[in-house]
Amino acid sequence: MKRIKVRLDKNSYEIHIGSGVLQQLGRWLKENGFRDRVVIITDLTVKELYGDGLNYSLSKQGLKVILSVVPDGEEQKSLETAGRLYEKLAYFRAERLTPVLALGGGVIGDLAGFVAATYLRGVPLIQIPTTLLAQVDSSIGGKVAVDYGQIKNKIGAFYQPKLVLADVAILKTLPTAELNNGLAEVIKYAVIREKPFFDYLEQKLDKIKSLDNKALEEIVYKSARIKVEVVEKDEKDLGLRHILNFGHTVGHAIESASDFKVSHGQAVAIGMLTASRIANKLNIFSKDELMRLRNLIRKANLPTEVPDLDVQKVMEVVRQDKKIAEGKTRFVLPKSIGKVFVSEVSPSLIEEVLVNWNEEA
Repeated sequence: MKRIKVRLDKNSYEIHIGSGVLQQLGRWLKENGFRDRVVIITDLTVKELYGDGLNYSLSKQGLKVILSVVPDGEEQKSLETAGRLYEKLAYFRAERLTPVLALGGGVIGDLAGFVAATYLRGVPLIQIPTTLLAQVDSSIGGKVAVDYGQIKNKIGAFYQPKLVLADVAILKTLPTAELNNGLAEVIKYAVIREKPFFDYLEQKLDKIKSLDNKALEEIVYKSARIKVEVVEKDEKDLGLRHILNFGHTVGHAIESASDFKVSHGQAVAIGMLTASRIANKLNIFSKDELMRLRNLIRKANLPTEVPDLDVQKVMEVVRQDKKIAEGKTRFVLPKSIGKVFVSEVSPSLIEEVLVNWNEEA
């Protein structure tokens, strides 16, 4: 097992990464004073795979457990669903020290985290991510949110968990498409911060896709470590943390414009290539490195072509992005693999790259 300490003064916590670490949860809860009741928030799919088993194992240790299940899907990240969960917590008589366990992927992590942050002005949160994407990205750093008005994560808070348990054995039950989704975020971390990690992914991607335990643990650890280093320096997203949005400005817009039919990882893959093409047009990012990135994305079974969407609809969402400052679009652009920076990019240039995608391939 690998551990990463997230050092944020009174909000510090640990990330535990390894095969079988979920089995340690009951002991950790008791050692940290949680001996009464716990709330597990999960979705239908994860309940069948892990929710019932976790409920049983925690109940055997004397904990009173309520298992609260929401349907699958991005549309559950809403104020309406949060309201229903508040009602269940109130019925269960959850108190200020009753921990909420977010058992699931990014949707559950964001939704349950938002509920934990706002119920009784904050109850303890434990993130148990069950997808690669959530293990390397969304469960770490304390961003919790719900969607509003077709805009992802429009209403939210910074609320750090007490613990993140990333059990890589769980990843073996993922559909291939979900594993690929997570690989988009893994590639993102390599591009923004660590060229040797990018080299590693080029060399070991086949092993990763074959679900080798050691390779999975390595990519989760390396990605989490990079995110932690950034979050420790900029917890509230006021400067350096913006680089974690590489690929996400256009990515989130594609997700929203497709009514979330395009998955997050697929959208981020196109978003990373959009930012890289913009940087190449500005003579910042070399054609050779752009091709390396495109080839790795393709090898990860992620798209390298823009989905068949209305570009104007995509641009409309880009203009509403929460990262807009004073009407200007802030974009994370690569200088080289391993180094990025934040720059203002004109909406007309973004639109030009998307419209002329095939001509510039």
